[in-house]
Amino acid sequence: MSKQNTKHRILEHAGRLVRLKGFNHTGIQEILESADVPKGSFYFYFRSKDDLGLELINYYAELLAQKANSLFDDAEGSPLEKLLAFFQGMRKLFEEDEWRSGCPIGNLSQEMSLLNETFRSNLQRVFNIIQGNIKDYIEQGLAQGDIDPHFDPNDLAQFILDSWEGALLRMKVEQSPQPLLIFEKMIFDHMLNP
Repeated sequence: MSKQNTKHRILEHAGRLVRLKGFNHTGIQEILESADVPKGSFYFYFRSKDDLGLELINYYAELLAQKANSLFDDAEGSPLEKLLAFFQGMRKLFEEDEWRSGCPIGNLSQEMSLLNETFRSNLQRVFNIIQGNIKDYIEQGLAQGDIDPHFDPNDLAQFILDSWEGALLRMKVEQSPQPLLIFEKMIFDHMLNP
């Protein structure tokens, strides 16, 4: 296995464990056993567990961007239909974890943003990127007349992202897709329905 593949494998397994158990409750040995990687390999790729956590933020930011790009490129329809397809696609991913995992960026934010300033600033950067991507689709929808022009695109993008993160939190607590379905209905059937 190449060095890059090994590092990716560690990040992939660490990410899954952290999504389900949290960063502080996931041990290095547990990650390495899950990834089937020898213990000495960890420090070849990461200086510390915090270094792994910071790389996880970038890893998930890239995965979310890839998922969004593939959905937006493949989905047909208006910008709002593509945005809805993104959230529906993400909902299907959470179903695989039986509604227990939540957003990795949101989970790390809840757990680490008050404990580590570097984590906080990196998480804030990723949220800003996600919000910017949502804003782009809102602006396209505004240009096409699909969204009420009284909405400020940046405020609306932040509201959608914040509502999504809140729905994910409730999803984990309830271990049910219901909060995500309500999010989709309220945002796309009511709020953004021209």
